[in-house]
Amino acid sequence: MRILVYGLGALGSAFAGFLKKSGHEVFAVGRKRLIEPVKINGLKISGIWGEHKVEIKEVYENIEELPVKDFDLVILTVKSYDTERALEDLKGISFKYLLLAQNGYGNYEKAIAIFGREKVILSRVIFGAEIPSPGEVRITVIADDVVIGNPDGAIKEEELKTIASILNSAGIPTRYSPDVYKYLWDKILYNSALNPLGALLETNYGTLAKLPETRKTMDQIIDEIFAVCQAKGIELFHQSAEEYKKLFYEKLIPPTAEHFPSMYWDIKNGKRVEIDALNGAIVKLGREVGIPTPVNETITNLVKAKEILNIPKGR
Repeated sequence: MRILVYGLGALGSAFAGFLKKSGHEVFAVGRKRLIEPVKINGLKISGIWGEHKVEIKEVYENIEELPVKDFDLVILTVKSYDTERALEDLKGISFKYLLLAQNGYGNYEKAIAIFGREKVILSRVIFGAEIPSPGEVRITVIADDVVIGNPDGAIKEEELKTIASILNSAGIPTRYSPDVYKYLWDKILYNSALNPLGALLETNYGTLAKLPETRKTMDQIIDEIFAVCQAKGIELFHQSAEEYKKLFYEKLIPPTAEHFPSMYWDIKNGKRVEIDALNGAIVKLGREVGIPTPVNETITNLVKAKEILNIPKGR
């Protein structure tokens, strides 16, 4: 299979490395500082999925440099704030399917508006990866399989199961589910409650759950999300906010109690964050259906302010 990974960051490097290692024809587009070491020395993979060294020569800074323009599968791994720019770039090539391996709400909706429901595959990715240095990727944690699907039922199940099998065989645990949209929203719930508070207060998930003040704020974030989803007609796995909160505090947080959110590290390193695809998206959806979301709006504004204050001078 000929595959293009668009966005050779930590997640993109994991997909590109394992797919190339399993024998697929892999091309990648990424930032110069990340692709040059890969082109020269190959990609080093470490962490919970083993130690590997993979040669990937077909890495480029932009779509125009690609020697071929026709792909079986494109895997989009850019941050959500870069989705629109990436989708515009992808108009310059042809492909059978576009797999979105991204966080938050709105990426699928933007992609189908351009390429149509019959070409776009949604995923819920819940493994962690980081780049210790350019040319290296470390797989740090996995909570569940990657789940892929098409929320609109516009792609045959057999095709989706085949792609899931390809990823799984490459060493990336993956399965197909017709409920992929619910899985995505499960992650949005979890991330929206924990990530911004962890970033703002510079603390881990366990501390957020222990403090009455932050626990109350997380409860309010969750309550608003459930109200918006109900008004918007978005189906979730959980029947009520109270049902989800019980799972959240008793089952989901304890195994990750010591974890600091990636949003914390992004702000600490002067990078942009994906708040508009999480709490910011809840605010936007709430306005569409007339549901007030004051806590999510406050959290969004505070994160944006902290992001600005931490951007290095001169940028």
